[in-house]
Amino acid sequence: MADSRETFVNQAFVVGYPIKHSRSPLIHRHWLKSFGIEGSYERVAVSPEDFEAFIAALKTGASGFCGGNVTIPHKEAACRLADAPDALAEELGAANTLWMEEGRLNATNTDGIGFTASLDAGHPGWENVDRAVILGAGGASRAVVQAVRDRGIGEINIVNRSMERAVELADRFGPAIHAHPMAALGEVCEGAGLFINTTSLGMDGEAVDEMPFERLLSSAVVTDIVYVPLMTPILKQAEAKGLATVDGLGMLLHQAVPGFEKWFGRRPVVDEELRNLVIADMEAHA
Repeated sequence: MADSRETFVNQAFVVGYPIKHSRSPLIHRHWLKSFGIEGSYERVAVSPEDFEAFIAALKTGASGFCGGNVTIPHKEAACRLADAPDALAEELGAANTLWMEEGRLNATNTDGIGFTASLDAGHPGWENVDRAVILGAGGASRAVVQAVRDRGIGEINIVNRSMERAVELADRFGPAIHAHPMAALGEVCEGAGLFINTTSLGMDGEAVDEMPFERLLSSAVVTDIVYVPLMTPILKQAEAKGLATVDGLGMLLHQAVPGFEKWFGRRPVVDEELRNLVIADMEAHA
């Protein structure tokens, strides 16, 4: 007997404003094709003033969608409007994955899961360190801080131009998190085994000031959530110092896995075929 999950046509979305540059459809359509699932995944541009109505139509079934991804600027509103945000989304105050289940709109945030899964694939054992440094305290850093904390790293130092934002993250995520100004970057790098850039520094290849990577452990891992270009200036600096690096593309790919499984009933894998597909798209639009 055929698996009904493969014959029933589910429709999913990625919603944001703007949304035309999202690579999520490329990822999910690849998986739909790989599994032979008769489903769909599409971009939906929704302005902030129309987002509540979009969610209402999702809840009633009028939209025809079973769930989807949420990106900027709607993640906070998605968490607030969901009927059942999980513990990850509630602590972050933001959701990026929605699905209907038993008449209720459920929400989670898979950014942190995607980040740690990417590191697990790129450098197994990365979490076996005492101290981590996270550069940046913007919206993108929240899920990273949460995920690194939840993997058991005992001391996490957030360095940011605005101390106020770094302190807010330290207050939100508990006693393992410490806030520092940019002037302290060299000091907190001393003896750290993990360095994470969550800022837009180096995006599109722009020059970046020299990082004090010589003060990290020689076994340290340096990673960057920026993935255009794949080898960012920060990763190039780390590589020049002989440090292990993990690029940011894996986070994009791995964060998509839980949502696909919720909407289409099959758990996909992140493999070289998918990675190469997305890299080709990046190069085509460079």
